[in-house]
Amino acid sequence: MRKVFCSTLIVIAILLFAIQPVFAITNGQPDGNRHSFVGALSVDFPEGRDWVCSGTLIAPDVFLTAAHCVDWLVPQGISTVYVSFEPVFDATSNTFYSGHYVMAPIDKNGRSHDYDLALVLLDKAVPDIEPGQLPAEGYFDQIGVRGLRNQLFTPVGYGSSGRTNGGGRPYFNYDGIRRYATGSFNALDKNWLHLSMNPATGDGGTCYGDSGGPNFIGAGASETKIIAGVTVTGDMVCRATNVIIRLDTAAAHQFIDPYLEP
Repeated sequence: MRKVFCSTLIVIAILLFAIQPVFAITNGQPDGNRHSFVGALSVDFPEGRDWVCSGTLIAPDVFLTAAHCVDWLVPQGISTVYVSFEPVFDATSNTFYSGHYVMAPIDKNGRSHDYDLALVLLDKAVPDIEPGQLPAEGYFDQIGVRGLRNQLFTPVGYGSSGRTNGGGRPYFNYDGIRRYATGSFNALDKNWLHLSMNPATGDGGTCYGDSGGPNFIGAGASETKIIAGVTVTGDMVCRATNVIIRLDTAAAHQFIDPYLEP
């Protein structure tokens, strides 16, 4: 099931516009400036500007996120979105970058299930931030399941830090802080990577509000700037599996690469 960012504004948007469910970092820690090229995707609502998803700068003027973070804007006639790279989201900040989004083409059945990717083409380049990188086409196919068994990943995003139980109805915590965690490999298929985010095994992962955010290959001293995949879904209580769309597929490269050409 797709995740949906559960702030009050997004709950309203879900009811009005039938957005599909979005993702946040659990069992993680505040990021500070560790991943300065990871940003918060925001939209201007009647109540004011608020963030809806996460994403990554992959070129000075190109921001990668998930298609379901923006497809609900199409019927509303909203084409302009905003990106901030502050470690804590601040709607009053003057460091937003405006841009318009483009989405990967839908599949032959009219669904974007396997191609849940979108780019925000920024109106001006972001200075002084080195972009993240894409894996080579076929990267994970060449490594295979055996080579991935001990591979760690680093998910990053602005989403919920997890669910709080006790003292009433459970709720998800949102503070707009960019966080990162470490997850381990679970499974590989044609378009997806499944990562463990089980806190019982020391893993962390994503939750509501992290959709569109990156999952970097490696963790700790071995972490790279290569984005294995984009967060798109997981379990409803954010404690089991982080499912990401692979960026090494032919479909991902066919969509993204033309926008990265000089």
